Amino acid sequence: MLSAYPAIFYKEHEGNYSVIFPDLNHLATCGNTLEEALSMAVDCLAGYIYTAKKDGESLPHPSEMKNIDVNSEYDDYAEVFVNIITIDADEYAKIHFEKSIRKNVTIPAWLNDAAMREKINFSQVLQTALKEQLNLN
Repeated sequence: MLSAYPAIFYKEHEGNYSVIFPDLNHLATCGNTLEEALSMAVDCLAGYIYTAKKDGESLPHPSEMKNIDVNSEYDDYAEVFVNIITIDADEYAKIHFEKSIRKNVTIPAWLNDAAMREKINFSQVLQTALKEQLNLN
């Protein structure tokens, strides 16, 4: 499903861009160039929507562009404009957030044999151990 939210693009005096989504708790990202800022805005919006859906949170309704006050967020910029950022968060997540990758690991043969006898899912065990090691549980 396509989602669309307005984002305020602030061109900084140094030439970089800051991007703020006022409807999404002032969610912010940035980029060194306009192209990078646009790309980061898409990624940022997709991540926000993906996380909100996973956590069972409802998404706010997007504001109309004409109701966005560019000076309510930031007032020291070289240029500013509002743009609608659109994303199919489910499709984006499949490519960027949920994509599985293959990893080759080496374990002793006796450990492999014991795990195979117990029909242990190696991928699941590795994922669980990595999450625990990284305190992501």
